[in-house]
Amino acid sequence: MAFELRATDPLGGARRGRLTTPHGAVETPAFMPVGTQATVKTMTPDDLEGLGVQMILANAYHLYLRPGHRLIADRGGLHRFMGWDHPILTDSGGFQVYSLAALRRVSDDGAYFQSHLDGSVHLMTPELSIEIQDALGADVVMAFDECVGHDTTREDAERAMRRTVRWARRCREALRATPSALFGIVQGGLFPDLREEAARETVALEFDGYAIGGLSVGESKDEMARVIEQVAPMLPAAQARYLMGVGTPEDLIEGVARGIDLFDCVMPTRHARTGWLFTSRGRVVIKHAEYATDDRPLDPACGCYTCRRFSRAYLRHLFVSKETLASRLNTLHNLSFYLTLMADMRCAIDEGRFESFRAARLAAYQEVVE
Repeated sequence: MAFELRATDPLGGARRGRLTTPHGAVETPAFMPVGTQATVKTMTPDDLEGLGVQMILANAYHLYLRPGHRLIADRGGLHRFMGWDHPILTDSGGFQVYSLAALRRVSDDGAYFQSHLDGSVHLMTPELSIEIQDALGADVVMAFDECVGHDTTREDAERAMRRTVRWARRCREALRATPSALFGIVQGGLFPDLREEAARETVALEFDGYAIGGLSVGESKDEMARVIEQVAPMLPAAQARYLMGVGTPEDLIEGVARGIDLFDCVMPTRHARTGWLFTSRGRVVIKHAEYATDDRPLDPACGCYTCRRFSRAYLRHLFVSKETLASRLNTLHNLSFYLTLMADMRCAIDEGRFESFRAARLAAYQEVVE
């Protein structure tokens, strides 16, 4: 894997780059749709290609439990298994272990957890996480980390941060003879000195790229921005920077402004299934009765299939009728919105006008939805 920094915004921290992987190049900044179970829900690979998706995220924890990483490896790896010929990044499972707080116990060895599927007990170690991701054949794999919530104590945040650094060393040792690129993760909660120590120790391990983890876990927008502003400049400029699990369109803009290259989040796909749709003028909750006779497209500024073909009234009808097509059309739109936003930001950086783009777009999001 290689990362080429191609342009920077003259007035801020926004970066334009290209991440080259064994399965193709990714123009950055880029958004990765989440395909937890080796699928982006309701989307086919052809759909994703048509939308301009460059890279997707799959989850080591879920694929380890079902159908099993060895089963996938025996069928040629994850790309072949799911029919996706473009780059894949796999999450290490650290966040899923965090989210299963009632079903897990963490020690220096790793994390003992109960499967959410059948209650079976497993020990996820840094070495097993790397084994799983290596078997899947991802282009980018993540070091196994321990995530903490925004309201954790300093003592717990420090313990988790130092454990994450130790686990990162073990991941580095475990992944030695594969073509996959390995990214380290900077933890430390909302404590600036812990984030500084984590960034320094993680960079010293010389990973192929770096991620900022432990955000979008309940903290405020200001707290998130402060952590990114602190950590991003501490990461090597010549390597990709990945903000994990973030977020809203505004979050993406603010992350890019602070030097982030890669993002992932379930928000556009999950919200699509609950009828929360993103538009150039803010969100539309399509189940609301006001849209029952609304013949306008969902977003007149959007050129996606959903907006070209169907009215808000029809989309509301599908949603309240619990038709499967509702999730599909809504997901097409939300992903298109996110991917268009990223393409627009790349263009703005190339043309040296990112800061004016940022101001105009954020102002537009503050307006009342039509």
